[in-house]
Amino acid sequence: MIMRFTILYSFCICFVGNAGGKILQVGRSHAFKSITAALTAAKSNDTIYVEAGVYREHNIIISKPVVLIGKGMPVLDGERKYENISIKADGVVIDGFKVINSGISSIVDYGGIKIYNRRNVVIVNNVILDCFFGIYTQYGINCVIKNNTLSAHQVQEQHSGNGIHCWKSDSMQIIGNKVSGHRDGIYFEFVTNSLIRKNSSIKNLRYGLHFMFSNNDTYSENIFENNGAGVAVMFSNHVRMFRNYFSKNWGDAAYGILLKEISDSHIEGNRFEFNTSGIYMEGASRIEVYKNSFKENGWALKIQASCMDITLRNNNFIGNTFDVGTNGSLVLNKFENNYWDKYEGYDLNKDKIGDIPYRPVSMYSMVIEKNPPAMMLFHSLITTLLDKSEKVIPSLTPADLVDKHPLMKALSL
Repeated sequence: MIMRFTILYSFCICFVGNAGGKILQVGRSHAFKSITAALTAAKSNDTIYVEAGVYREHNIIISKPVVLIGKGMPVLDGERKYENISIKADGVVIDGFKVINSGISSIVDYGGIKIYNRRNVVIVNNVILDCFFGIYTQYGINCVIKNNTLSAHQVQEQHSGNGIHCWKSDSMQIIGNKVSGHRDGIYFEFVTNSLIRKNSSIKNLRYGLHFMFSNNDTYSENIFENNGAGVAVMFSNHVRMFRNYFSKNWGDAAYGILLKEISDSHIEGNRFEFNTSGIYMEGASRIEVYKNSFKENGWALKIQASCMDITLRNNNFIGNTFDVGTNGSLVLNKFENNYWDKYEGYDLNKDKIGDIPYRPVSMYSMVIEKNPPAMMLFHSLITTLLDKSEKVIPSLTPADLVDKHPLMKALSL
């Protein structure tokens, strides 16, 4: 999968950059003083070099396949009124610009760079600052968005769009970008067969990644840290989530990742640290959760009774306030061979597997699920007595939510 995307990216660059076009130059010392004038004169597959400076051209519309390259990070200023760049041709490359101050509207989705129903567009190595939407794609196919830095400084969600926004697109590559300060860092809706890899999405107002109605996608090796509500993956299937880092997503409605109504997916090699809930699952089914690390979260995992056929194998649960929380007694999921630092069992036959089962749901967590104000009693003696008595005579905790073969030693993940 990743190799296929890398080959595609190389193909886009080679195809556009070696098509035999002319070179045009924009700047004070060149024939063209504006980017718009150069675009008007350019033919398909030409390359336009833009020298450093500030360009206020309202809305630069690219309607032919050209390569637009900035030298010294020229600034494209939307003056808080306009869309900066509108791409309306296939095979366009935008490389090396500082795009600032797009318009803000509750009616029009202005973008720093916006792709309109196009394919094979490449947007690389740009800085996009204080734009309503950073990079916006609608009906994009085989587009590459790579190594861009996007930041905004709004304090209210209604005044901010998303950093990288993809809608009704296919085979997108979102690679190596840095996104902060937007409503959602990366937003996918009706996006298929796409890759989100090695991005950092930090300190966004709502979600680091917001992912809906998007199937057969992969996101790997990303950092989602200190976002308002963490990450949300909803109403999707066949999603692959590998080696991501979810950290410091704190708040009453914040999660490392929220999984709502997703199915047939795989979660492997991720780290969940210092979140209110590492993973929160609701209405999820047929998901493999394998070799992940849950460390020092409030709840490592909240798995609601509406979930079924979830398998958790070979995960580490270390230093969490609560390992697992749930809201019902019916359990249709499987826990096996996980490491739990709260496990107090023994291993008489020395096979590195506990001889007695581990029940990761504490009685006190069940009480809190039904009566949240009871959290005030967390450090009191009564909570310890409740949990100890529940282990001896289980009454409230789900009888079937049990790891029958817990590991005695943490896995090296």
